Amino acid sequence: MIYEMRVYRTVPGKLPALLQRFEKVTLKLWEKHGIQQAGFWTTLIGDSNQELTYLLAWESLADREKKWNAFMSDPQWISARAESERDGPILANASNQILQPTAFSAVK
Repeated sequence: MIYEMRVYRTVPGKLPALLQRFEKVTLKLWEKHGIQQAGFWTTLIGDSNQELTYLLAWESLADREKKWNAFMSDPQWISARAESERDGPILANASNQILQPTAFSAVK
């Protein structure tokens, strides 16, 4: 199992809109495409309280590529994303890293 850590920094004041989009739309579409989330966090103390950090669990890089590409090209996602951003962008920037557990990690 590998993990992908994604950090989304929102446009100021748009974190509630991003959280709502995940709760109402994104998670259902991920389920449809077999994308497994391993947790979500907002930043309580740090550089910005306008961040959402989450982890996705993948069987392999090939699994990630197949499922992520299917999700990103899903017409329901494209429509929902456009609708959620009709008043302007939600994200200021995003970053991601692919993580591999160490032999001594509690998470495998």
